Amino acid sequence: MSVLDRPPQTAPNAEALLAPHMLGQLTLRNRLAVAPMTRVTATPDGFPTEAMARYYEGFAKGGFGLVISEGLYTDTAFAQGYLNQPGLADDRQARAWAPITAVVQANGARMVAQLMHAGALRQGNRFRDHAVAPSAIQPKGQQMAFYYGQGAYALPRQITEEEIEDAIAGFAQSARRAVEIAGFDAIEIHGANGYLLDQFLTADTNQRTDHWGGGVNERTRLLVAVVQRVKEAVAGRAPVGIRISQGKVNDFHAKWGGGEGDAKVVFEALADAGVDFLHVTEFQAWQPAFEGNTATLANLAKRHAPAVPLIVNGSLHEQGRASAALHAGADIVAMGRGALVNPDMPRLLQRGLPLREFDNAILGPIADIKQSELALRAQSVSG
Repeated sequence: MSVLDRPPQTAPNAEALLAPHMLGQLTLRNRLAVAPMTRVTATPDGFPTEAMARYYEGFAKGGFGLVISEGLYTDTAFAQGYLNQPGLADDRQARAWAPITAVVQANGARMVAQLMHAGALRQGNRFRDHAVAPSAIQPKGQQMAFYYGQGAYALPRQITEEEIEDAIAGFAQSARRAVEIAGFDAIEIHGANGYLLDQFLTADTNQRTDHWGGGVNERTRLLVAVVQRVKEAVAGRAPVGIRISQGKVNDFHAKWGGGEGDAKVVFEALADAGVDFLHVTEFQAWQPAFEGNTATLANLAKRHAPAVPLIVNGSLHEQGRASAALHAGADIVAMGRGALVNPDMPRLLQRGLPLREFDNAILGPIADIKQSELALRAQSVSG
């Protein structure tokens, strides 16, 4: 008898995680989400593959209430950041996602399209041979080898006003395709982790002297503009959220220079723009956001945008930490590494069974979807 066939026994303190919840107009069967994770498994021209379909289907069959896609590039200019990254840059790419969203929904989950523009953090782009950024500043750190990167990041060119408008339009058009053609249930704008929108938000990478640069109020303008245009594009047919972080993929310990004052400006501006949910991510989401202040970034999001539903992500795969995040005000807890090794996490929690430990081999040497992962998904939902 499989361990999943044992009599149900809900784990202590798991009830809140497993309770149904509403995200805008979406009914979710529980408060557990799969976080967006770049897996570089698409075709070279940005189409999802059969391995990706099975990967996402496995999370839905495993019981997750919400599945957020990996970052999907939004245009055929500068948005693509990685080789073998999927896109929503044209109708053909959107149609290729429709069977995946349909099978996720058929297995009881809702699916979110995360829309991403890489900006300066370009490692592979089949459309352009250079990157653009708020300012011509070379990114810190080294490219990520597990995403086919090598060496230092290239010096980007400062993005022009016309190209900024093109980037905003790319987000809006991709959002429309995601809802109208691909059948996604919600949209998440990627405003985190050092990519283009985060580059505009961050003082170190945005040294512009026009209306897109300056203090934190000015640096927030592009995020607000994208939220507003995306909401216009989907016209109320799907919730529109945004992912926010301090840390970057190339600057792990980055902090907002203005502390809670910056957080107040950012979260209030996004709430005023009408964002339908905030997705806050930090490496360890329970840690204080700033020195000398006990509040986490999630606490600050709740403090300064109290009416906006909150998704929290960041090493919360231990049940106790996930439950504590809900108790602290999160509406949904998003799992990254924990979901990779436990695609059936909700079912395990429901039965009071132990969770599997994460194995770094999943993401190395290349972070593509492994056959061993797909085998685990098949095994975990069998019977």
